[in-house]
Amino acid sequence: MADIIKRAMCRWCHSQCRVAVSTRDGRLLSIDEDETDPRREMIFPSTRACPRLRAAKEFVYHADRVRFPLKRKGERGENKWERVEWAQALDDIAKKLELIKQSYGPESVMVTSGTGRTMLWPRLRFMNLFGSPNAVGQGTICYAPVLTCASAIMGWNLAHRTSLVISPECKSVFLVGINPAQAYQRLWKSVRDAKKRGVKFVVADPQLTEMAELADIWLQLRPGTDTAMLLGMIHVVIEDRLYDEDFVRKWCYGFEELVDRAREYPIERVAEITGVSSGTIRQAAVMLGKEKPGISVHGMGLEQLESQQDSIQARLILGAILGNLDVEGGDYIGGPPECVTGEQLELSEKLSPEQKMKQIGANRFKLLSWPGRELISKHVKDFWGKESVLRSYAHFPSVLRAIIKGEPYPVRASITTFSNPMVTQPNTKLVYKALKALDLYVVNDFWLTPSALLADYVLPTACWLERPQAEPVLADNRIMAGERALPAVMPGEYEYWTDYEFFRGLGVRLGQEEYWPWKTDEEVHDYRLAPLGMNLETFMREKDGVHFPPKEYRKHENMGGFGTPTGKVELSSTILKMLGYDPLPKYQEPKESPVSLHREAREYPLMLITGGRFQPYFHSEHRQTESIRRRRPEPRVRIHPQTAESLGINDDDWVWIETMRGRIRQRCHIFAGISQDVIHCEHGWWFPELPEEEPWLGGVWESNVNVLMDDEPDHCDPKSGGWPLKSAICRVYKCRMYGSVGRSQEA
Repeated sequence: MADIIKRAMCRWCHSQCRVAVSTRDGRLLSIDEDETDPRREMIFPSTRACPRLRAAKEFVYHADRVRFPLKRKGERGENKWERVEWAQALDDIAKKLELIKQSYGPESVMVTSGTGRTMLWPRLRFMNLFGSPNAVGQGTICYAPVLTCASAIMGWNLAHRTSLVISPECKSVFLVGINPAQAYQRLWKSVRDAKKRGVKFVVADPQLTEMAELADIWLQLRPGTDTAMLLGMIHVVIEDRLYDEDFVRKWCYGFEELVDRAREYPIERVAEITGVSSGTIRQAAVMLGKEKPGISVHGMGLEQLESQQDSIQARLILGAILGNLDVEGGDYIGGPPECVTGEQLELSEKLSPEQKMKQIGANRFKLLSWPGRELISKHVKDFWGKESVLRSYAHFPSVLRAIIKGEPYPVRASITTFSNPMVTQPNTKLVYKALKALDLYVVNDFWLTPSALLADYVLPTACWLERPQAEPVLADNRIMAGERALPAVMPGEYEYWTDYEFFRGLGVRLGQEEYWPWKTDEEVHDYRLAPLGMNLETFMREKDGVHFPPKEYRKHENMGGFGTPTGKVELSSTILKMLGYDPLPKYQEPKESPVSLHREAREYPLMLITGGRFQPYFHSEHRQTESIRRRRPEPRVRIHPQTAESLGINDDDWVWIETMRGRIRQRCHIFAGISQDVIHCEHGWWFPELPEEEPWLGGVWESNVNVLMDDEPDHCDPKSGGWPLKSAICRVYKCRMYGSVGRSQEA
């Protein structure tokens, strides 16, 4: 039989590279660059160089991949399973969910999700129809914070970092807590090209990353002090009249209030807070003020702060008053995509107002929960004539406490899709206790992760090669699509279902059939592309699977403003004020730092940060893929040479990292580009080769940095509920033992 080539869209990170997949008789032969992809010139390195893509065969046909539905036989955590049919698994799960609903109410069921391995809306459609507002996920510390903040103060988000290309008109770039060399390869190529053209770069980061090495100015600030630094730069821009006076006068609301707030942050004070000299802060602000237009980009360095919303708001304000919004070479506002968005498919109107207000955390962390979404969405829809791209999140740490304590009401069941909370959620001990306490725990995943090992049912899921795709690219308004390259079901070999098929199957059993009219993912995408006058097949054929709407700049001039309550960019946010928060950003010292905890810092003298990206992994994924694991077999903690010497630690030694919540071990990586009082631990570590039964659970307790991290609600962002991953106090000491965890230990 002849080889077949399909054009698929890779989802092993957020770059969404299109690739040509060669198959024969439903088996994967090879993956190469897709010559028909209009974006191929922007991809760096080439798809051939991507280690995750080169390992596709290992992933798809890995012996440890979950191939059929599994039902727990023994106690939770014993790793004893029996294979069941899909129909039986869905029947059983549906019956148990219905019993839990009758006993405790629909809000007693939650769902968790990860980082966009698939469509997010099917789980929310199911939950809204079921009657539960308790969807949680990593979005709270990922994309949702900036999407929500930008929508609140300017009516839509800026072009996202994953699809950002630095245009020829751009004169300067400000990057805060982001290292595209490790996280966003397409942006990294664009950065290097722009540097050759003479574009100026300012980088704020506690570590000397590849990006910081390339910068004209590096602001090595103390972790957790980003808001103070940004307000200090705003102070300089206002004081030196570097702002765009015409744009501020015509299109900004609350400038005088901002001036008053900025006066509280003279750069001498900011220098004391951040540890960056006042001269360097001024130099950076002046460079951005004179080299215009420019763009500003941030990564998880801000989203994972205790003060994420203040920092993000300050970053957006700085770009706005410089006049960089929606101009050639500046921060582009794409507006709504032309296809049907996932948010339009969620059926949020089916969830009653009473049920929405039962969302755990909604009465406290309002911005990312239903109160914030409803308020922002109204103005966005009135302005653009289309639903916003906001999602509503329950507060994950508070939901975990509700499982354990039954307050404000019991949460008794959870469905986890493409997520691994035992590794990706802070305070792992609490996560473990909560998952073990559930009456029903269902996991939809590729592997028996540490979380899946605690489940009642583990259901095998289709990866990007085994399902079609057609979605807008985050905040950008382009649309990307890819074909299904491999069959999701091979009788006798495997039976993978997509998340849409899973939630549809569950929904049909629970009386939702009329709301799931599409029987396949292809039918779903045909519906989503209908506004373009196409279906998935014609979209791939006629547009090569990519829709690039022409960019329109200065839309506020033609549309009469921005999609906010005042119709302007709200430097002082009326929405934040309506929600009961300070409408302007303000610096607060992290609850856990050497400054705020003097006594405890004597015992834990170092600051621990985590979350920095590192190749070739993507969060907690790919630890079982041999060719990838060889590149980075063990976890590393970055320690300054003088700090290591004072502690008697050598490069490559195993060391204990301990906080007030527990301890783990990682290998020391002596690194001069970090402050002497700061260390950086890699995240996402577990060891699939270790025993899966308790107490091992795939080595989840060995090197998983989230064992150390705080999720106390009082320490979360007061507006959004984001948990702090960039400010913890710790101590480090050498392991008095030999041998590695995982495969090296077995040897």
